[in-house]
Amino acid sequence: MSKFKKTVSRILKIAPNKISDSTSPLNVRSWDSFRGLLLITELEKAYGIKLSMEEVLTIKDIGSLKKILMKRKIDPDE
Repeated sequence: MSKFKKTVSRILKIAPNKISDSTSPLNVRSWDSFRGLLLITELEKAYGIKLSMEEVLTIKDIGSLKKILMKRKIDPDE
């Protein structure tokens, strides 16, 4: 399992097999504003990056978060 999925699963408290690009605060009860910020912070630590406020504001679901990582040459599926 990828570092990305492990982190998302741990922070949002959902099974890894339930994580898809469409996973979002609209369909995951535990994804509130606090967990959203915690998810960003933990991914920043895991990948040694710092997301800009502009990037953070574009995150609507797991797919949009993965796109941000891929723009930074990070493969979230590795």
